[in-house]
Amino acid sequence: MVRKKVRTVAHVKTAVSIEESLFREAGAGRLGISRSRLFAEALREFVRRRENEELLRRLNEAHADGLDEEEREFLERAKIHHGRLLEETGNEWKPGG
Repeated sequence: MVRKKVRTVAHVKTAVSIEESLFREAGAGRLGISRSRLFAEALREFVRRRENEELLRRLNEAHADGLDEEEREFLERAKIHHGRLLEETGNEWKPGG
């Protein structure tokens, strides 16, 4: 007999006020989902965007000082290598090759 783990998720009931026009525009009924699911998905997307914005901010901050010597050397070697590849292929990009 195979037993499956059942994951329970705690739910929080909340009340929100939004403009009626926005509520109609969202049209949960037309999408075939419940209002609760609509709001949960919208909040999940909001959180994901905020996380991405924070990650981008941190990346920009980490690279704000430009390239260090090792990165400049790597970039120069990559440019030379890329130039050689283009010469060898007659300046044509060939996928997988």
